[in-house]
Amino acid sequence: MTQPAIKDFLASEFDGFEVQMDADHERADIVLNRPPLNVIAMSQREVLRQVFEALDGHDDVRVIVLRAEGEHFSSGGDIKGFLEASPEHVSKLAWNVAAPARCEKPVIVANRGYTFGVGFELSLACDFRIASETTRYALPEQNLGQIPGSGGSARLQKIIGITRTKHMVMRAKRITGVQALEWGIATECVPDDQLEAATRSLVEELRRFSPLAQRTAKKLINDNEDSPLSVAIEMEGHCYSRLRSSNDFREGVEAFHAKRKAVFRGE
Repeated sequence: MTQPAIKDFLASEFDGFEVQMDADHERADIVLNRPPLNVIAMSQREVLRQVFEALDGHDDVRVIVLRAEGEHFSSGGDIKGFLEASPEHVSKLAWNVAAPARCEKPVIVANRGYTFGVGFELSLACDFRIASETTRYALPEQNLGQIPGSGGSARLQKIIGITRTKHMVMRAKRITGVQALEWGIATECVPDDQLEAATRSLVEELRRFSPLAQRTAKKLINDNEDSPLSVAIEMEGHCYSRLRSSNDFREGVEAFHAKRKAVFRGE
């Protein structure tokens, strides 16, 4: 998609969410906006994927933020929609929800209040999860005679292990933002009135670094998640070697020795 086409698409009206651009801070926000619980419709998931992909290809965006209006991030999906959706549509749910993980750019999610079901699964696919102390994470599908279907239990087990994943999935247990931080699910946990400030601070921190080095680090870490240690170390070495020839690395070294702020261009 060309840059004009990307910008036209992102200027569209979307069902259940909106896109906010902040060119001065190289930031784009995807804002869930279906009050009061920000329920995520079945059709919304595919469009969210398309928006993540468009923002990933937007020249003016360095960091993508997923957040929500109101006191709850999302209570989950539209339950009735599961019964009405075709098997083909349902088979694509996990691919659509995994869009943040496939983005080359860093993706931050800001969670508060209910973060259940697909709301939690979308959050788990992001790179950084900032939770407020009001956050409640849960995968409640057992209450419906179902299991998570968009990567929830799989991603969670990678983060917190089999015992805690069974606790959350098989018992449909909720955990707090504080507990999520202790278990390694949340990157940060802050008072509710500091959630926006913490998100803004992380955006500015990430903007300081080389876009090329960040893209490389994200892909390397994601790809190496299931690799044997020897393979992971070898891949890290290849990526390190490739970055050594980049202009950003040269700029970083020169700035370090000159005791000045580096100006990275992603080259």
